[in-house]
Amino acid sequence: MDLKTTLLDKITSHKAQVGVVGLGYVGLPFALEAARAGFQVLGIERNPERVAKVNRGENYIDDIREEDLKAAVETGQLRAQVSFDGVEDLDVIVIAVPTPLTRHLTPELKYVVHVTRELSKHLRPGQLISLESTTYPGTTEEVMLPILEESGLKAEQDFFLAHSPERVDPGNKRWKTKNTTKVVGGVGPASSEVASAFYGQIIDKIVPVSSAKTAELVKVYENTFRAVNIALVNELALLCDRMGLNVWEVLDAAFTKPFGIMPFYPGPGVGGHCIPLDPHYLEWKAREYNFRTRFIGLAGEINRHMPEFVRQKAWRLLNEMGKAPSRSRILILGLAYKHDVSDWRESPAIDVIRLLQQDGAEVLYHDPYIPSFHQEGLDLDSVPLTAETLQSVDLVIITTPHTNVDYRFVVAHAPRVLDTRYATRGIQSEKVTLL
Repeated sequence: MDLKTTLLDKITSHKAQVGVVGLGYVGLPFALEAARAGFQVLGIERNPERVAKVNRGENYIDDIREEDLKAAVETGQLRAQVSFDGVEDLDVIVIAVPTPLTRHLTPELKYVVHVTRELSKHLRPGQLISLESTTYPGTTEEVMLPILEESGLKAEQDFFLAHSPERVDPGNKRWKTKNTTKVVGGVGPASSEVASAFYGQIIDKIVPVSSAKTAELVKVYENTFRAVNIALVNELALLCDRMGLNVWEVLDAAFTKPFGIMPFYPGPGVGGHCIPLDPHYLEWKAREYNFRTRFIGLAGEINRHMPEFVRQKAWRLLNEMGKAPSRSRILILGLAYKHDVSDWRESPAIDVIRLLQQDGAEVLYHDPYIPSFHQEGLDLDSVPLTAETLQSVDLVIITTPHTNVDYRFVVAHAPRVLDTRYATRGIQSEKVTLL
């Protein structure tokens, strides 16, 4: 049998050995699903603490159950290691590493490049490599393919290469790795066929597209769509502030229309590893084609301004109270970038804290999911949300609407509340100011 047929036979019989590089919010849930589908899975993770936890069956990701992880480890379906040793024994390697931006909002592909170079050292005929990390259209073919072919092997002939973008929504109780539709595109028809067959053993529904570049653009468009619409409602919030209107009332009424509209809401900014970053990958790539993506640039500008707007609104409230920012004590309620998760990546709450600290304010925070935060130049521990704490501050700013927080209790005991997420919906109080 030829290499493609042999690999397809291994995949469909679940005899293929699977590797997942990067055991974070994307990689670990996928590795677990692959193990539960019957594949032997090796996780490769540069963080030795994470490797040790996986091998003990200890979970560190919100979206998976520890008992499922422990079961996969105890049955020998899943194990982890730090090195790339033994990669040549794997049949399928899935890459799920971070793709951040530089401080100049340009793509930072050092993790993808490093992993690809390591894989190239171990590449053998008959393997499938699939990149899941979100990136600009062309990364798989223009960056990864040449590095892998330095091994002397040729894509579509000796090995197979594809892009299948992750679609992870941390904290989503309905849509998980298995039941979220998977887009798959290869660097050629053989790679597309093999990659689609592999993902089809694990994910409920597969959508093959014509190329890896198409699959890459699908993902960055999805996140750009959200970024642009969030920017639109954030700009509406800025306008309503000038006009003296309640943006939340406007949106609630607008969203009663049964067609032609989709709910998006304003806030203190955008967070997570996707929306604040991924549109700029597309913006950067478009310049290669002498094309300016004006919506993307404007959306990013508006969304990045929102923490500053929260700061300005906090100033106003403190001024009404006769308090100078430099003599104020402020409680940030919620450090995670979205409700009911512990994920703080790119959280606008971090920017709000920094800005208020620059003004000389004493800033505390409470987040039931993040007991301490010693990152990003901050050194803080979550304070208990007690009546004494609330009464001891001048202002509470709600930046994350965690559902396990008693907002009536907060409003009852805090002197003033600036609610950037409408977490106090249904609570009538002159103490509350909405974004």
